[in-house]
Amino acid sequence: MQTLAHFGDGGPGPWILFFPVIWALVIGGGIALLRRTIWRGRRGPWRTAAEDNSPITVLGHRFASGDIDEDEYWRRLSVLDEQFGRTGKGGAA
Repeated sequence: MQTLAHFGDGGPGPWILFFPVIWALVIGGGIALLRRTIWRGRRGPWRTAAEDNSPITVLGHRFASGDIDEDEYWRRLSVLDEQFGRTGKGGAA
């Protein structure tokens, strides 16, 4: 029975496995290059830069860092909810 890896009779030999490895390295290298250059700053279609700097996000960061207490957080959040039209309580949209 003649197989591709049977190199005694003139077949390509065991180095035939070299080509799939080369293609995997080329594809993996291309993906790594894209991730380091083009896709680096993107977080996905669900988040935009405007959301990162919104007043509600800033308020949440101030509360998390301890700049304001819980009562002040809820008071300011209720005002921001009225201005920006967010619905729900506790950060649920």
